Amino acid sequence: MTTMQERPRTADSDGGRTIKRNRRRITAGSAIVYASAFVLALVWLIPLLWALSTSLKTETDASLGQEIRWIPPEWSLEGYRTLFERGDHLVWMVNSTVVSTIVTILTLVLCVLAAYGFSRFDFPGRKFIFAAIIAGLMVPPQALIIPLFDIVTTLNLGDTYWGLALPQVVAPVMVFILKRFFDGVPRDYEEAAKLDGAGHLRVLWSVIVPLSGPIVAAVGIFTFIGSWNNFLWPLLIATDPSMMTLPVGLGVVAGGYGLFYAQNMAAAVLGALPLLIVFMLFQKQIVKGVAGVGLK
Repeated sequence: MTTMQERPRTADSDGGRTIKRNRRRITAGSAIVYASAFVLALVWLIPLLWALSTSLKTETDASLGQEIRWIPPEWSLEGYRTLFERGDHLVWMVNSTVVSTIVTILTLVLCVLAAYGFSRFDFPGRKFIFAAIIAGLMVPPQALIIPLFDIVTTLNLGDTYWGLALPQVVAPVMVFILKRFFDGVPRDYEEAAKLDGAGHLRVLWSVIVPLSGPIVAAVGIFTFIGSWNNFLWPLLIATDPSMMTLPVGLGVVAGGYGLFYAQNMAAAVLGALPLLIVFMLFQKQIVKGVAGVGLK
């Protein structure tokens, strides 16, 4: 009596089945999602492309506005050249970079320390203090403008980097996000580090922060972008044009030169370029951080 032997599976057959399975995963629902994402990305990209196109036109072509032309009839770097010749645009970019960097570093340090304390320590009044921080989310920033302005002027911090940066450091939402993520970090790593003689700060910076890299990077990037785009507070505290940030300079000083569409669009492109670079470099960290904390 003979037995039938099974036909051995070859790599080609397995590979073909894998490809078929991957193809079957693309359902009608996923196709609709991808198409919708593509349309939304295109809608978001159109204003940027129009700004770039206008910035590469001459002032005459940009001011006509009789018909929409995506491709300039005459390519020109006149808008960019004028910005660099004036020199104030570079000063505003440096100010925005310095202020945003200070705000990001201080916010990360303070929020990480606060979130770690709320996540790992049980001290008197812990719930009440954390509830007060969460309640700060319901306070609009505009309601704090007057007291913050009084404090900054009393300390003679007007027209300084510290006066521009310090009032932007308070970020209750970042404390909440980091605390929620720290709650999910296993305590086994901390206990192992404490057995080796590590203190609380050593555990935080050597264990918790490296394990929370994506969320910390995401918080830092969102803080940097928010500080870079902030307009109201720098508008009030910076009266010297040499201390203005980029949004304030473009909105206040640049408008005094008149309506030059090519120059304004060139300034907008240069102002958005650092944010686009930061986002492209840290895109994976942003996605991992948002997914890790459970935000949509």
